[in-house]
Amino acid sequence: MAVAQARLLGIPYTADSGNPQLQFDVYFYPQALQRGGDAGANEIPRGGKGLGFLVFVHGGAWRSEDKADHASLARRLCEQTGWPVLVPNYRLTSTTRTADPNAMFRHPGHTEDTLAFLEFITNEWTPPIEAGIDAQSISVVLIGHSCSAHMLCSIFLDSSAATPTLTPSPQLAKAVKGIAMSEGIYDLDLLVQTFPKYSEWFIDDAFGARGDGKDYAQYDVTRYQLREGSTDSSTDPISWLLLHSTGDTLIDTPQSQKMYDHLLKLYDRTPPDEPQSNRSDAQNVQTTVDRDFTTLTNEHDDILRGDGSYVKLVGEFVASVEARL
Repeated sequence: MAVAQARLLGIPYTADSGNPQLQFDVYFYPQALQRGGDAGANEIPRGGKGLGFLVFVHGGAWRSEDKADHASLARRLCEQTGWPVLVPNYRLTSTTRTADPNAMFRHPGHTEDTLAFLEFITNEWTPPIEAGIDAQSISVVLIGHSCSAHMLCSIFLDSSAATPTLTPSPQLAKAVKGIAMSEGIYDLDLLVQTFPKYSEWFIDDAFGARGDGKDYAQYDVTRYQLREGSTDSSTDPISWLLLHSTGDTLIDTPQSQKMYDHLLKLYDRTPPDEPQSNRSDAQNVQTTVDRDFTTLTNEHDDILRGDGSYVKLVGEFVASVEARL
């Protein structure tokens, strides 16, 4: 018999407690069941160990979707890994344009909200006792999809020249052990080059129009460097997983490939096509950066609710992160 998950909905992460766009949901197995209580130890997935939680940040082109849209995915991720899964909302760019374009809610606002949420859960929030999380030693694995891949990179890579408000606290930076990203947007100029209509559709509204020869280079996360201290011996490097579906017609694989190549260079300082044998053990990044651009075959958002391949890939990544804790 399957064990029922518990859930907590609409938890505020800012002082604006009544704004549903500044709230998050939690899905978890009660503590007694994690430890093999009355329901039996074999009836729930292994994993979690009370060490922390997964966070899924939704996509939607910075202008749509809600945490509730991903309740089923959160439950399946919890079932696959045994980890509690948190799903936040963040404020969105309106789909209705204002008379003054500068009055639109824009980047980095969405990411500032996400950072505020992450700071709250790692530095302020007391997890429910029944979730069995050790609040004194929290590890976090982040999952970004589509535009939220850009958001997570803007926080955990050094975007301070463009958006200094996105700098994470040392406590948050230490807590994050892994970041998985699927169908990600990373280089806006490259995206517009491939899909010109995207400027009018959502990029101009979310980032501001770039006319007269200007570009979005300052927001290209494939140019961002590692944050200071992120590779200190006292800090475990973040493990990264990049996923891209062969069936995605909305975001093309070169986005993910460019980000993958960039991460390899950041952690290894050698070209991604250099033979692995030429890299020292200390520089070998294959344990911290991985990709899968062939397993997933469904459309952009359909991978989140498809045949289970996405959840399995993320679950395997979480297990590899957990093994290092």
